[in-house]
Amino acid sequence: MRVAGERGGVRGLVRDPLFRRLLFTRFAAQWGDGVFRAGLAGAVLFNPERAADPLAIAEGFAALLLPYSLVGPFAGALLDRWDRRRVLVFANLVRAVAIVASVVAVGAGVGGIGLFSLALLAEGISRFIGSGLSAALPHVVEPQAVVSANAVAATLGSAIAVVGGGCAIGLRAVFGSGDIGSAETTAFAAVGALVSAALAHRFAKGILGPTVVDEPTNPVVAVARGLADGARHAWRAPSVTAGFVALFAHRAAYGISLLLSVLLMRNYFTDDGVFRAGLPGLGQLVACAGAGILVAGLVTARLIRSIGRVRTVLGALLLAAIAQAALGLPMLLPLALIASFLVMGTGQVLKLCVDSSVQLDVADEARGRVFALYDTLFNITQVVAVAIAAVFVKDNGYSPELMVGATALYLLGGAGYLLARRRRVDSLPQTVAPKRG
Repeated sequence: MRVAGERGGVRGLVRDPLFRRLLFTRFAAQWGDGVFRAGLAGAVLFNPERAADPLAIAEGFAALLLPYSLVGPFAGALLDRWDRRRVLVFANLVRAVAIVASVVAVGAGVGGIGLFSLALLAEGISRFIGSGLSAALPHVVEPQAVVSANAVAATLGSAIAVVGGGCAIGLRAVFGSGDIGSAETTAFAAVGALVSAALAHRFAKGILGPTVVDEPTNPVVAVARGLADGARHAWRAPSVTAGFVALFAHRAAYGISLLLSVLLMRNYFTDDGVFRAGLPGLGQLVACAGAGILVAGLVTARLIRSIGRVRTVLGALLLAAIAQAALGLPMLLPLALIASFLVMGTGQVLKLCVDSSVQLDVADEARGRVFALYDTLFNITQVVAVAIAAVFVKDNGYSPELMVGATALYLLGGAGYLLARRRRVDSLPQTVAPKRG
């Protein structure tokens, strides 16, 4: 059966009830993600009752980004073995509990390893949910509509996360910037998780896959081999491995820029007319990033159809390098906002290209494991980049040499992408087109 979106574009997609329900499930989860991350960032980075140096900020980013690096090897195997609808419901409920525990810790003034451990748990479950939603997408649209559907889901989902962050900044102005106010703000993230669970529960059993279970009988063995299987299937698809190279180069460069941006907003920039420093300035930075993500969602599918995936990826990397050098390097507040728009927009173009490669070029029975590997390496790359930059960055964030390094990473990513695309393998996996239930 042909999906409506194949003929009717985005309007046809959103008319489809299964796709629309999956989209709203993602929206609720990612709105909660945005509230949780902004609430926690406010509690740790812009809280007058706490102080954070560059290394402490790097630890905070690790708490938000490393979770999937710890659970990813196992999550992929579970997503390819268990009913994904049940996984989405249960994971969202557990995430709500983890958010409440984090809220209690923030309100009690807990910091360091205690708070970061709870954040690790909450964020790890969030990444699990994200991979489940991505792996389920090809089950609610036909293969011809996957690229467009993925662009809509990933782009609007990221924008909703930005909206969640904006909501957290607004709530913080109401409840206050101390530990109690930060806790009350962060508590709203649990609402997103609960709504997402309720929406996922409305899917019929088995409709989100997996269609075929390619796993050993022993679940412990299945879980243990998830990372290796994901790597093997990704390696057999040159388009996927090349996309990984490009996207991870972006993520490393972005990690450096993100650390510098937080420090510049805290300790270097000052209010300049409508442009704000501090947490409001970080909110403006996030808003510009969200706008870039939205624009990327509108143009990526058209770019791929017009000039092909290879030129789209290379163009995104080149534009990001120019944005870093021409706009980020001067380290002026207005230019930093424009750079945020371009860097996040090009990064979203790269992510959409890689997502569609995984969804189209990896067989359904392995797709969850490849997405799990993808998220694992995605976050490790950024955490390592932030950690290395934290050692060398100045306390006020003014470190031009690090911005030059971030620019070079984009150019190296382009070269690595071309080399990986030219790699030849003996046998490529055949894409299994899932049937809609």
